[in-house]
Amino acid sequence: MCKIVIVHYSMYGHIFKMAEAVAEGIREVTGCEAIIKRVPETLTTEVLGMMGALEAQKGMAHIPIATVDDLAGADAIIFGTPTRFGNMCGQMRQFLDATGGLWMKGALVGKVGSVFASSATQHGGQESTILSFHTTLLHHGMVVVGLPYAFAGQMGIGEITGGSPYGASTITGGKGERMPSDNELAGARFQGAHVARIALKLKG
Repeated sequence: MCKIVIVHYSMYGHIFKMAEAVAEGIREVTGCEAIIKRVPETLTTEVLGMMGALEAQKGMAHIPIATVDDLAGADAIIFGTPTRFGNMCGQMRQFLDATGGLWMKGALVGKVGSVFASSATQHGGQESTILSFHTTLLHHGMVVVGLPYAFAGQMGIGEITGGSPYGASTITGGKGERMPSDNELAGARFQGAHVARIALKLKG
């Protein structure tokens, strides 16, 4: 069985919904297992309350917290993060900054790594977030996989939509009022299945 871990952070549920779609895509590939984990929260309950995120957080409380050992034990890792000023969120950065021990051992070398993201606006940094995230994966020696143009949904111009060759993404709206569209979820499912097939090939 090829074990693929989806490690994500979601404040209001957008990235979590994308993570579920990624998992659906993985499970379409025979011989692959999808496990969804979330990185530890770094904000206090008080701050989350002021940001209006407590209700959404409760809805994701059943998802287990990721540890760095989860990365070492996976055949592939798909990361999901919201955009913060064109980069990954602080919660994800702090989690990745704790992987120095894995780097020293070369524990992630040769594993598939992939990223999906969200941003508030159409040009709010979803592509730069994924691309800058890739730097960390490359330092770990991972095999970076994106969302190929074989997913035709990223080529349409009939609607506002996330998605690029770097990875699936969704646009949330300035107040988080927009949840992932059918096309964005389809991109996430495609990415999950694409990563799964490549991970299976590398596992041999």
